[in-house]
Amino acid sequence: MSKVPSKETIKRRTIEDMKDLGVHKKQYNRLIDVYSELVFQYLKLNLEFEEGGYQYESFTAAGGAKKSAIVATLENLRKDILAYSDRLCLNPKAMQPSGDGKQKKSKLAGVLSKLE
Repeated sequence: MSKVPSKETIKRRTIEDMKDLGVHKKQYNRLIDVYSELVFQYLKLNLEFEEGGYQYESFTAAGGAKKSAIVATLENLRKDILAYSDRLCLNPKAMQPSGDGKQKKSKLAGVLSKLE
């Protein structure tokens, strides 16, 4: 059984990661709070899912099977975490240049290219 890090630990690590990537601003801290809460909930529910033997189906009163509530919740949390991680520039996709075909040059690169 593994231990789930606290929301504060997740927040602190997220801020450290963002600083390492050069994308952190203090104005993002409210968004980081929400992201940290989502990650905390996901890790906690995932541990519960694991301890429950990965029960991915539940049975209906009619005798059929459906996706268990915990699986549906984990899927929704994954989607939300992905959306927030995009906004916070915490995944490779968010760090890629836009696909418009034009890459912006810095002023220094523009001046240096004229020197050639």
